[in-house]
Amino acid sequence: MPTVPSECAASDVVVRIDGSATGLREGVRDLWRYREVLYFLVYRDLKARYHQTVIGSAWVLLQPMLSAAVLTVVLGLLVRVSTGGVPYPVFVYTALIPWALFARGLDAGNSLVINQAMLNKVYFPRAVLPIAAVMTGVVDVIMALPFALLLMAAFGFSPGPTLLAAPVAVLFALAVSLSVSLWLAALTVRFRDFRAATPLLGQLLMFATPIMWPSELVPERWRPLLGVNPMAGVVELFRWTLLGPERAPLSPVLPISLLVTAGVALAGFALFRRVEHTVADVV
Repeated sequence: MPTVPSECAASDVVVRIDGSATGLREGVRDLWRYREVLYFLVYRDLKARYHQTVIGSAWVLLQPMLSAAVLTVVLGLLVRVSTGGVPYPVFVYTALIPWALFARGLDAGNSLVINQAMLNKVYFPRAVLPIAAVMTGVVDVIMALPFALLLMAAFGFSPGPTLLAAPVAVLFALAVSLSVSLWLAALTVRFRDFRAATPLLGQLLMFATPIMWPSELVPERWRPLLGVNPMAGVVELFRWTLLGPERAPLSPVLPISLLVTAGVALAGFALFRRVEHTVADVV
């Protein structure tokens, strides 16, 4: 946390970065103090992402649409994966929306390395960088949700009262993504192997998450183990939010995912705070 010695004059203020204060409360206060930096970085990332592109922000919709189309042909038409009466395009697209936000969290693990030039020039809480990278994914979710409703309408589905829980589902997905981003950002600074391992980790987690297949395929006695993967709970909650009460989230999966997310978030933030003051020297 930066401190200013009282004996310094206003004209020659000296800022000393003190790495001894690593508490969670101090970290949250530091982030709130530099919230304007977070706003600027989110705006910068959003502006740079679609700079000099032909279709601009339409890429937010095109990527999950193409993924859903390919999965529908392979698994929905050829393999004929059972989805409990839900059309396969709707089934898979409603899961790809939160997964896109989680993918931003995986990419945010490289945020400190990518922005290393900033770290040696000015002080700000280093956690702002992975958080800003993840927050841009929230904009993607907000843009993708209306198309999901149109897709549901095309297949004869209409949202029910569970749609009111959509903000809760987005916050849950955001918490998982932020937790993973802090872990990966802290570890990638020390071990650059994570830059190469993260894409592989994302692929493995995608197959282990009930995105392309329903959770009911897992035997009931093993089903609680799905909750160890927090994204399983996120996907189940998203589907329940959009598809209505008939698609109830699996009771053993959701609470376990919530507990795991809370533990990963607290541990990730604590780890990041411990290595934060040495990031500029290591990176």
